[in-house]
Amino acid sequence: MKRLAAFAILLAAMGPGCGYHVGGHADMMPNTIHTIAIPPFSNATIRYKLARLLPEDITREFLSRTHYVIVTDPSQADAVLDGSLANYSAFPTVSDPVSGRATMDQVEVTLNLKLTDRRTGKVLFLRKGAEFWQRYEVALDPNQYFDESGTAMDRISRSVASSVVSAILEGF
Repeated sequence: MKRLAAFAILLAAMGPGCGYHVGGHADMMPNTIHTIAIPPFSNATIRYKLARLLPEDITREFLSRTHYVIVTDPSQADAVLDGSLANYSAFPTVSDPVSGRATMDQVEVTLNLKLTDRRTGKVLFLRKGAEFWQRYEVALDPNQYFDESGTAMDRISRSVASSVVSAILEGF
């Protein structure tokens, strides 16, 4: 019994030093960064809605998860997040065998992102060609057809925003 108790105490003492940590709590940004500007993204695609949604959703994600103040004027910020929507494609992934119509579409988005320390010019975060995707269903009945691409844009924008903020904060 004494050996078991000693073993339990030894394990408890070794636990905190095992190298594991809880994800999502890292903030790899320099201490000098307090404000971030997120100007409108440039857009090389025909999907204007997504290029408009991304900065808004990234802003919302920063505000909900961090202590950073988000400003609209880059000259008033400590760091600037520049982004561009480089590519957008949508294609069917599942088809109805009877009608041949698509029942599931997949949207793929490619972004270029760069976060720069405005004071030093140092690039704090850089992702070229970051790819994201979202699937959505397409109604089979033409009388009940509802274009889901708009809601798919909303979902992919929120998903991208979460991934981008996590990547910036955790230095990945």
